[in-house]
Amino acid sequence: MSAVSLRNVVKAWGATRAVDDVSFEAAEGRFAVMLGPSGCGKSTTLRLIAGLERVSSGRVLIGDADVTELPPAKRRLAMVFQSYALFPHLSVAENIVFGLKVRGVPAAERAARLARVAALLGLEKLLERKPAQLSGGQQQRVALGRAIIAETPLCLMDEPLSNLDAQLRHDMRREIRALQQKLGITMLYVTHDQSEAMSMADQVILLRDGRVEQDGSPADLYDRPASAFAARFIGTPPMNVVALPALTGEGLLLGVRPEDVRLGADGLAATVAASEYLGADSIVTCRVSDQLVNARVAGDARLAPGAQVWLSWTPAAQHLFDAQSGKRVERAAPAVKFVA
Repeated sequence: MSAVSLRNVVKAWGATRAVDDVSFEAAEGRFAVMLGPSGCGKSTTLRLIAGLERVSSGRVLIGDADVTELPPAKRRLAMVFQSYALFPHLSVAENIVFGLKVRGVPAAERAARLARVAALLGLEKLLERKPAQLSGGQQQRVALGRAIIAETPLCLMDEPLSNLDAQLRHDMRREIRALQQKLGITMLYVTHDQSEAMSMADQVILLRDGRVEQDGSPADLYDRPASAFAARFIGTPPMNVVALPALTGEGLLLGVRPEDVRLGADGLAATVAASEYLGADSIVTCRVSDQLVNARVAGDARLAPGAQVWLSWTPAAQHLFDAQSGKRVERAAPAVKFVA
C-alpha cells in the first residue's frame, strides 16, 4: 500500500510551472528521497503534500484518502523544516509537546509520549533547556522529537541537515535512517545532496525542472541512469558523459564512471590535465581531444600535467545517451579495444 501518492500534480504561478505533471508513489514504511538541484520543484512538491501550498491540478493521496483539498491539520502527517522552527521562549520539553497540547491530548499521555521520545533521541538531560542553549545537532533532535511525538504514519523532511557542518550531517544521516527503521514510519525527505540520498534512501525521486527525471532505488540511479542528467547528478565525481563519435557513432554520448576508468598501456590516448590526491585514491583529469575525462585510481597517482596516458574500461561499464534528448539508449556501443 502507498503511504503517499501524487497523480499528475501541477503547481503553477501564471505561466510558470514549478511542479509540472509530477506522479510517484512511496510505499508504507519506506524512506523516500526527493533529490534535485535548487529550483527543481522538490520543496514545492513537499509543501503540496503537506497542504502548505494549493495544488493547481492533479491529486494528492495519503494512504487511501484523497487529501488534495484538505487543510494541513487533517492530513495526518508531521513535518521537519530546514530552519527547525523552534519556539525560543519554550523549553525543549514544551517545544516537543506543543502540538499535542494544542490538539488537547491529556497531560498524562503527553508526559508518557515525551518520555519515550526523549529516550529515543537522547534528550532526557536537555528537557529544561531553551533552544539557544543547544547545539545545532541538539536543536535538530528537538525538531525530530516534535515530529515523531505526533505518531503520524508519514513524516516530511525539508532539507533538515543543511545548517549543520559536514561531520554532524554525516552522523545525523545515520541517526535519522536508524530512527525511521526503528519506528517503521514512512519518511519523505528533500535534499539537493546526492550523498544523503544515496546513503539513506530506499527510493530516490530525481527531479529536474519540475518533472520526475528518474524514480528508483539508489542502485537503479547509479547503475542504470535514465538520462545524461541523472548520470551526471549521481556519483562523486559524477559520471563522465562525453561526445566521442569514433567510439559511439554520431548522435550519441558515451558515459563511464570515473571509478570504472583504468590507466594502462593501451586504450584511448589522453593527456593528463590535473591530478588531485584525496588520500585513499586520486582523481586524474585527462584531456581527450577537447574534452575532459576523470579517472578515479587507488592511492597517490602523481602524474604531471601533460603526461601521456591511455584510458580503458570494460564494455559493461559503458552507458549511451541520445545527444539531443539526453535519454538513455539501450544499445551496445561499436566494438572498441578495451581492457577486459
